[in-house]
Amino acid sequence: MATDWKAELRSERAAKDEYFGSNPHSPIPAPEREGFDGLSYYPPEESLRYELELHEYDDPDEVVVGTSTGGEQRYLEWGEFRFAVDGEDVTLQAYKSDPDQDRLWVPFRDETSGEATYGAGRYLDLEPDEHLLESGRWVLDFNEAYNPTCAYSDHYECPLPPTENWLEVPIEAGEQSYH
Repeated sequence: MATDWKAELRSERAAKDEYFGSNPHSPIPAPEREGFDGLSYYPPEESLRYELELHEYDDPDEVVVGTSTGGEQRYLEWGEFRFAVDGEDVTLQAYKSDPDQDRLWVPFRDETSGEATYGAGRYLDLEPDEHLLESGRWVLDFNEAYNPTCAYSDHYECPLPPTENWLEVPIEAGEQSYH
């Protein structure tokens, strides 16, 4: 794992806050940007940062995922991660929109959804780590969990986490609710 992942995380969060508060393409509505002083995040939590094997499926199924506006999007259910959170065994499905892309998309809901975090759920985007590739392992870091753009404005359409990724444990890491 990165030697100073907390510093890297703080830097990424600061850059996101800067972008959201000043960029004309920010998902934060323009009238709210002037008073925007950053998003709310849980403090970094090392116990919610994992190096995990991806159990890839031999023949990934295409799944239809509902969206925040009642639409549908299609993804390939690429594999699953199996791990424990506070002693509870959980499984999360990982998706790809294109079989040739390297990154994985892991949408999820948890016991904080609708309270401390966005009600529809949050996302993780996983990039392959060159040091872990040969072992088939990935870094699944809930500290990097973020809200979809529809959490900030109804002008966006966001895919919703499939029920397979609704966790019955709290994930107190990453981005919290906006407002």
